[in-house]
Amino acid sequence: MASNECWFTTSVPYRRTPEIQARLDSQRDTIVDAAGSLLAEHGYAGCSVAAVAARARVAAGTVYRHFDGKAELVGEVFRAVAGREVDAVRAAVAGSSGVLAQTTAVIDTFAGRALKAPRLAYALLAEPVDPVVDALRLEFRTAFRDVIVEVVADGVDSGDLPPQSATVVAAALVGAIGEALVGPLAAGTGDPDTVSTLITFASRAIGAADATHA
Repeated sequence: MASNECWFTTSVPYRRTPEIQARLDSQRDTIVDAAGSLLAEHGYAGCSVAAVAARARVAAGTVYRHFDGKAELVGEVFRAVAGREVDAVRAAVAGSSGVLAQTTAVIDTFAGRALKAPRLAYALLAEPVDPVVDALRLEFRTAFRDVIVEVVADGVDSGDLPPQSATVVAAALVGAIGEALVGPLAAGTGDPDTVSTLITFASRAIGAADATHA
């Protein structure tokens, strides 16, 4: 009788070399940069996988090796851009003193930067997008709201603002500012007085004593 033979195989996990990983990381960064530039130029609708691949000078299949699809790719761009915008507003507030100056810093930075890059800002704020990206948009609005919450809460604590719910007021301001910007951003134009008008509106809305911006 022939003896039973057992064959064992061992599998060694594939490990990318540092050189290969660096090349893949660079390729991914190139794809994300391409998506970011297309988003800024043509919005979400114009940021297809095919268009991104062409801009990045790679095959569409290469894009899919890094991302499941357009929503995941643009989601990464959204996180980076939204994070940068919120950081800019936080820095502007940190560099200002007093509730009026901080309120001015919030609106001037957020609205001013949006109007300088209208197509990208419209994509961030209002353009129809996939649900995954829409959820990221909500996170962006919440982060921006939280910056305003701190300004209003500090103003109430210092006695410079009347008692109020900082969270409710901040959320209302984010909604109002976004709504006021949608039209100009969609049209790619902006009234020179838009930012100063929003500063006056926001200052009056929170009950600042010297809301004289015009």
